[in-house]
Amino acid sequence: MAVLAYSLGKREINQHFTIKNAKLISLVAVILLLVFHTASRYYGGGDSCEWLLSRGRYLGENVWQPYGCMMHKYKSIEAKTCLAKKRVAFVGDSRIRQLFYSFIKIIDPERREDGNKHEDISFEDESSSVNVDFLWYPEANNSMKERLISWTHEASAKPDVVILGAATWSIKLHSGSSETLQQYKVNLTAIVMHLEKLADNGEVYWVLQDPVNEEVLSENRKMITNRQLELYNEAAVDVLNSSKRNSRSRVKLLAASRQAALETITQSDDGLHLPESTRNVGAMVLMNSVCNKLLRPIDGSCCQMLPPPNLLQKLSACFFLGSALVLLILHVLGKNHHRRPVPPDVESLEEKKPAIAAVALGPKAPFQALCRMGIIMGYFYLCDRADVFMKEQKFYTHSSFFIPLIYIFVLGVFYSENSKETKLLNREQTDEWKGWMQLVILIYHISGASAFIPVYMHVRVLVAAYLFQTGYGHFSFFWLKGDFGLYRVCQVLFRLNFLVLVLCVVMDRAYQFYYFVPLVTFWFVIIYATLAMWPQILQKKANNSGMWHLGVLAKLLCLLLFICVFAFSQGFFESIFSVWPFSKLFELNGSIHEWWFRWKLDRFAVIHGMLFAFINLVLQKRQVLSEGKGEALFSAKISNLLLFLSVVSFITYSVWASSCKTKTECNEMHPYISVVQILAFILIRNIPGYARSIYSSFFAWFGKISLEV
Repeated sequence: MAVLAYSLGKREINQHFTIKNAKLISLVAVILLLVFHTASRYYGGGDSCEWLLSRGRYLGENVWQPYGCMMHKYKSIEAKTCLAKKRVAFVGDSRIRQLFYSFIKIIDPERREDGNKHEDISFEDESSSVNVDFLWYPEANNSMKERLISWTHEASAKPDVVILGAATWSIKLHSGSSETLQQYKVNLTAIVMHLEKLADNGEVYWVLQDPVNEEVLSENRKMITNRQLELYNEAAVDVLNSSKRNSRSRVKLLAASRQAALETITQSDDGLHLPESTRNVGAMVLMNSVCNKLLRPIDGSCCQMLPPPNLLQKLSACFFLGSALVLLILHVLGKNHHRRPVPPDVESLEEKKPAIAAVALGPKAPFQALCRMGIIMGYFYLCDRADVFMKEQKFYTHSSFFIPLIYIFVLGVFYSENSKETKLLNREQTDEWKGWMQLVILIYHISGASAFIPVYMHVRVLVAAYLFQTGYGHFSFFWLKGDFGLYRVCQVLFRLNFLVLVLCVVMDRAYQFYYFVPLVTFWFVIIYATLAMWPQILQKKANNSGMWHLGVLAKLLCLLLFICVFAFSQGFFESIFSVWPFSKLFELNGSIHEWWFRWKLDRFAVIHGMLFAFINLVLQKRQVLSEGKGEALFSAKISNLLLFLSVVSFITYSVWASSCKTKTECNEMHPYISVVQILAFILIRNIPGYARSIYSSFFAWFGKISLEV
């Protein structure tokens, strides 16, 4: 009775929640998001540089998220590249000196805060000719103005970037009097015209005053209150805004560090100076404001101008628009050759395919497909290469990863069905396997779960498992079919690369940017070369003589030696793949390092899959495996033993992954132990007959489009 109720309820749900309805809901959601983000930009201002400098919030405790854009975390080599042969000047009091130290620590992380207080401090990096100076000017007065005047008159000494800020000393020395505030406005008004001149050929930032923790201030600083600081900030904003040229001031206000300090000032030791993590936010905001437009980091969308479309992007846009125009003309002319609508299969959410195509596809069909693809590419472009949508950097929390994970697995179990065949790793099962792995990997990337090492290591096993399936599937095909023709090769290469190549053109990205497809493509070519070269050994030939089995093992051994030779020396590997035309395919940002890392990490997964396929097919041919419906794969004792060992290996791997200290340490072991986890999953999934008899159509549907996902 319960089974009948479940079946009827499932059928009722599927009549309403079909793939067609899901696509419609997704389209409506995309349109609503597009309207929302466009309106937010129009009414809230679309300058991501202003967002970076003025607004933001903490994700967790230490990750700063600017409003509407992503902030790149600069490394030393990137900072040196950006600031090469430039002069940067920090002018102000002890709080600006703190910001100066945080800034130069991005350039040189080993730099110590050993300068004398109330004195000028200089920093120089000889390798990149970067000069960063701190100039002690605790008040906005004539002394500061004279320094600025000297820079405007002496071009050789003028800094490329100037960061200024002062107020606390004025409040302290004059006990927060209103007359001092008025004089501050007068002095700042006299200074700002020189700041504007410096901003004509450089960048100038005025740092708004951070709050204080009044409760822990020393007695000689008690007059520095948050109310006083607010008044001085308002005065600075009024003066700088009144100097706007063409409704836009050339002097930029840095308010983000103040906003960050509002949440962390209670951690200050003396109530005045910021904790290191907070002042690092201000330094990184400055680095993003100065460098993003020059280096254009992928994960740093703040302060980046949209690059103009290149020739290939323009041609692809014209191609898709032309396809839409042709489709419209065909529609108007009435050349419609529709096939009869196919009712959906409410059990599997898929369309039932008729045994014989009743009507041939009309002339509109290819143009409809191109139009759909054009819309999808347009959406991808808006998300990734345009600034229509606001962006946010990844920040991992357990809930952001595990809640979606639980949700999709509940759906996967709900859409369970009986398998059409019960062989080990049958097609429905491998599609299911690819499907849930790709969904997990998708959630992993969206949630930024790579920051959590146990999750990172388990997902690395999933990537290895996909490559394992690549070796298993292609070996099985060539062993059984023996089709080594050029048509088969082109068919597979097209299937693997078509979408990625279109993305490379539309998004103006390198092929290696979508690293997984180059990886799978490379290994397919290696598998093909290994099995196609003389002597070609097929199952039909091997059935006549067991010696041919040794020939297959010899080929796999040669492949293993090939892998080991390439993995032995990174220099040798990079010298091979840095040669044209390989460099065009495998370089990313002018380096082969990313390709080396990805290749080396799962270098044995494919050969493991090939070996497993060979053993499985030989055992199947000799009828060693019991693959009937409901039958265990082996005898009861062997099945129970293998299941026990598989469960133990799963638990052992999870414990090991949780105890890893660093990714580097884990990655060194990963190529050698990932196969144990993969084999354990295969045995758990296939030894019990009832487990082989069912599969999830939900996951299998995603598995059929796994590369696109």
